[in-house]
Amino acid sequence: MSQREHIVTGKHLPQWSNPISHAVVVNGMCFVSGQLSVGLDGQYVEGSFREEAGRAFDNLFAVLAEAGFSKHELAFVDVAVLDMSQMHAVNELYEQHFAAGKRPARTVAQVAALPFGGKVKLMGTAVHDVG
Repeated sequence: MSQREHIVTGKHLPQWSNPISHAVVVNGMCFVSGQLSVGLDGQYVEGSFREEAGRAFDNLFAVLAEAGFSKHELAFVDVAVLDMSQMHAVNELYEQHFAAGKRPARTVAQVAALPFGGKVKLMGTAVHDVG
């Protein structure tokens, strides 16, 4: 049976108005809720696709850090985009954030809409290295 260790919250993370957790840590795994281009005040920060995706990555990494994980422990990233024509930008950002041979598994799906009218949302699962 799994053991819930803790629900991740923090003043250095976007303050959501929705009743969700930033992440939940269970059995050495961190499950991060969808991260958007949202500031610490919970307000959406509109910009180009790259700007919004960059802020979403920053938020994803901030949640991981608050949970005691690093971006290098990400095993899986789920990317939702409004427009698949932005796939080249997703790939470039992925290459910037993760070294070759150490990139987490990933899915990218086009969706009809995202909260706040966002262009991109990132979710992730990290696992503490036990090896």
